[in-house]
Order: sequence, then structure tokens, then C-alpha cells
Amino acid sequence: MNNLSSKQIDQRLIQATLDGDREAFGELIRKYQNRLYNGLVQMLRSESDAEDVVQEAFILAFTKLSSFKGNSAFFTWLYRIGYNVAITKMRRRKPSVSLESKEGETQIQLPGNDPSPEADLERQEQTNQLMEALGQLSEEHRSILILREIEEMEYDAISEILDLPIGTVRSRLHRARSYLKQHLELIMNQ
Repeated sequence: MNNLSSKQIDQRLIQATLDGDREAFGELIRKYQNRLYNGLVQMLRSESDAEDVVQEAFILAFTKLSSFKGNSAFFTWLYRIGYNVAITKMRRRKPSVSLESKEGETQIQLPGNDPSPEADLERQEQTNQLMEALGQLSEEHRSILILREIEEMEYDAISEILDLPIGTVRSRLHRARSYLKQHLELIMNQ
């Protein structure tokens, strides 16, 4: 299996699962659960909500696995399921009033090589500012930024997940970046 691509490995695991090998689906879970969780925790801004959504997404993926046609990567299909579950969850819950970081939430880690306490403090402040600015964006703008900038997905995968034409993905991403920049500037000038 060493010379197989990730997509080929996924296809074999999917077929094995469909043939009754539940351990094969366990391999898919181990392969993708952290990546799915990391994207959803940024979207939902809650570790516990993200855990619930990931679990529900894998259950739905398992029950709908026979409908996976292989036209896209398995992770893109799985993320679409998770995204839809997350959207439903967000619509059901009351909007959050506070934009401040709460215990139990994961934050975006900004790159930096300087291990000094001053650099750590500055990175933490930048992270807090970024999280606050992301929290002020609409659901659609925050989601598209997470998919492109954090998950580093290609435009066609984002298009599939959000069920939007690529042109719309590009324009929303441009607007989302502009809004994020505006919010960051306001926060930094406070």
C-alpha cells in the first residue's frame, strides 16, 4: 500500500467498509478525524460542539457511504457532511454575545520561531485579535476563510463543500478577507 495515493487508499478502505469490514472505516476515521475537528472547531468556536459535529458527521458518512461516488476526494465529501451538520447546529443555538476567548476553545496558532516570553505574549495577543475579528464575521465569510486559509483547501473543493460556483467562492473570499482586515484594524486601534 506504500505506493498508493491517498485517494487510492481511501477508495480501498471505502470498498472494504462496504464489503463489511468495519475496521476499514475505523482507518478512515483515524485518518481524517483530527483534520475535520480542527476545521470545525474554528467554524463553531467550541471544542465540545466540534466534537459532537465530528461524531455525527462520521455516523452520517458511514450510513451514506454507498452514495459516495468518488468524484471528489473522500475528505471533501466528509467535510461537506460535517459542514452541513455544523450549519444546522449553529442555526439551532442562540448567538454568542461575547467575542472573547473562552476556556475550552481552540485558537488559531500564528507562526513564529522566537521562543521568548515576549514573542509568545505578542503571538497570543495577535491570536486573540484574529479570533475576535473572525468572530465578528458572518457565518458565510468565516466559513470560507477557514476552508481556504486554515484548511488550505483548493477553490474547487470549497465550491463543492459550500455548493457554490467557483466565481462566487472567489468573490466571497475576497469580501471575507476585506471584512477581516477591517475588523482587525478596528481591534488593533482600540
